[in-house]
Amino acid sequence: MDQKYEPLSAGEAQNLDGARVWLKGHFTDHTEEKYESLDGKLRLLDAILINRWVPANDTAKLQSLGVCLGDALVQKLGLEWIMIDDEAGRTPAVRFPNTLIIAYPLAAIWKRIESGEDFDINDLFRGFCERLTEMKNSGQYDLI
Repeated sequence: MDQKYEPLSAGEAQNLDGARVWLKGHFTDHTEEKYESLDGKLRLLDAILINRWVPANDTAKLQSLGVCLGDALVQKLGLEWIMIDDEAGRTPAVRFPNTLIIAYPLAAIWKRIESGEDFDINDLFRGFCERLTEMKNSGQYDLI
């Protein structure tokens, strides 16, 4: 089966919104305002990871952290949320609009935590930004 790139369905968008509600619940006040800023998203992720508030076996919450990472990438680079539909199922991803330059933020944090890897969320974010920008600027990726 080939990969299909599709917009989020209403239910899929609602699932991502549910993750955002859980994430915003970590703020004590001004939750919407704090989550709106790029710095707010990265500081939230950093606090959750440093304090180990999510156990390595809680896949749903670890993927919620990936939603926050994806939202930060969308905000910084102008990406869009899409669904990838292939033999493995439907997976949320972010991409530069109308390109095949795609990242999978839900797995980025989850897989690292699950494997016991130590990482800095700010370094991970910068690495994603650098690599995605390099790919876009290379001109080697087809528009779809």
